[in-house]
Amino acid sequence: MGALSHLRVLDLSRVLAGPWSGQILADLGAEVIKVERPGSGDDTRAWGPPFLKDAYGNSTSEAAYYLSANRNKESVTIDFTRPEGQKLVRDLAAKSDILIENFKVGGLAAYGLDYESLKAINPQLIYCSITGFGQTGPYAARAGYDFMIQGLGGLMSLTGRPEGDEGAGPVKVGVALTDILTGLYSTVAILAALAHRDHDGGGQHIDMALLDVQVACLANQAMNYLTTGVSPKRLGNAHPNIVPYQDFPTADGDFILTVGNDGQFRKFAEVAGQPQWADDPRFSTNKVRVANRAELIPLIRQATVFKTTAEWVSQLEQVGVPCGPINDLAQVFADPQVRARGLAMELPHVLAGMVPQVASPIRLSKTPVEYRSAPPLLGEHTVQVLQTVLGLGEANVAALRASGVI
Repeated sequence: MGALSHLRVLDLSRVLAGPWSGQILADLGAEVIKVERPGSGDDTRAWGPPFLKDAYGNSTSEAAYYLSANRNKESVTIDFTRPEGQKLVRDLAAKSDILIENFKVGGLAAYGLDYESLKAINPQLIYCSITGFGQTGPYAARAGYDFMIQGLGGLMSLTGRPEGDEGAGPVKVGVALTDILTGLYSTVAILAALAHRDHDGGGQHIDMALLDVQVACLANQAMNYLTTGVSPKRLGNAHPNIVPYQDFPTADGDFILTVGNDGQFRKFAEVAGQPQWADDPRFSTNKVRVANRAELIPLIRQATVFKTTAEWVSQLEQVGVPCGPINDLAQVFADPQVRARGLAMELPHVLAGMVPQVASPIRLSKTPVEYRSAPPLLGEHTVQVLQTVLGLGEANVAALRASGVI
């Protein structure tokens, strides 16, 4: 049994941040009921191509984006703009431990599905709201999307080639990182609320905002600004506080060199055939290397082009200097370490036979992650959930279906 197998989660969220949190809880054993709009469902179901292919190579209705964040869940379609649908969701909330939603501030109040309304029928409910800007503040009513939050929250000011370089300018991260981080923080908050409920009793409302998470995750760069009053600039792949810590050209491509201390720099200099660098007063410590990066980096680039990426990685690994290649995703999933850790997996799927998945990185010795089911088809579990969780009879379910509520 999973660590959270005693819990039921009602997932009213869509796209990525909320579903990502719901999938983590589901992987850890929780029963997660995903409530979707009849006929269309989660927005990401249509965010393709690419779509999952069946055994004959034909595209199915399941977008790869949707498949990334919804395994181990049950899909129930309910139109809660109608009173009958609102009652179904309230009844499910009354029997749930956690609710996740990412509607605009106040968006669910019109349907009687806001925290205060549901708290009245289930005081133990942990209700997690995920929005772009939070429940308070001058931007609270605005919609928020990952890309705009990466810009507004400062991440893009730090990402991209330095000013003056060819192609300079702000660049977003290649995945919706703010959504992912918000999903992770939301999961932490939910688990903290569960611990409080178990200790003192009572649920609570969790207010999660993409902007809050993005600013919090500026980490050392935020502190670089707060301690100096100077906004950090884009450095491309270089590190603001460590040198050398970036990509370098090789005889057949590029590799990443991440020198974390002065001892590692000395070893690198020896492998590079330039042992004098380690004693040069301009480069002997990280502090002076940061100050003199404009002089050191070109020297390193001139040296690294004489060996292949494989040669650099092999020789530097032998002396304990961290480094590595820059892999595309085909190389990532072919990597022996990635394969050994089982990060690519498959689950049975009703339309395609099997569906690929990326495994959870969580490794628990006593309560390991469970992979019970593939991301569900739209409404796949509607009848099952309404009958088993709410105890509705076949006639009741048939009437709801006939009227379009489910």
